[in-house]
Amino acid sequence: MTAFVVPPAPAAAVPVKGGGQFPVRRVFCVGRNYAEHAREMGGDPTREPPFFFTKPADAVTLSPEIRLDRVSQMLEYEGELVVAIGKGGADIDAAEALDHVYGYSVGCDLTRRDLQGQAKKAGRPWDMAKGFDLSAPIAPIVPAAAIGHPKTGALTLKLNGEIRQNGDIGQMTWPVPDIIAFLSKFVALAPGDLIYTGTPAGVGKLVAGDRVEIEVEGVAKLAFTMI
Repeated sequence: MTAFVVPPAPAAAVPVKGGGQFPVRRVFCVGRNYAEHAREMGGDPTREPPFFFTKPADAVTLSPEIRLDRVSQMLEYEGELVVAIGKGGADIDAAEALDHVYGYSVGCDLTRRDLQGQAKKAGRPWDMAKGFDLSAPIAPIVPAAAIGHPKTGALTLKLNGEIRQNGDIGQMTWPVPDIIAFLSKFVALAPGDLIYTGTPAGVGKLVAGDRVEIEVEGVAKLAFTMI
């Protein structure tokens, strides 16, 4: 085997509750998957086909401290249920989609909202508004073998102890099986893929010193502090 000409990056991974590591291959995110969040973002809350964007695998972080972004003046939180894919496939049928899920977690889609707005206005990609360093905090993954496949459960985000997001994963416009089915039409999913499934209403700005606590009932909890 030919030697690498520069040191290869370490593999991104997320700890699994109960032991082991989940290797992160790709990170997909679903946009506007809760009607009230679609409204607060100025979008159409009707049940249109889902759309997706991506983050680099090494945007995933379990750090308890996230450094405040120096590029954006409006860094915002979005609490989400995260799906970990354990079995790959293309054109997956929604009725069989949960067979492809290894487990679940809780994540935060950190967003440079001002840069996103500028990109939208200019008709440009969102990459630098969504896929930046440490933009995907996550909690350890919980195997579906331990908790099943949750269809409902409160999704709450507290900012400095005050509830800012208060939804239920049962309110997703497109539930997990449909998300997997749609996404697998665009790309062949593979073990190690993560899917951030969208956020309920109540997103907001972060400043230094803010403490963020996110929980999906019956799944996991995530907490970090902005520094």
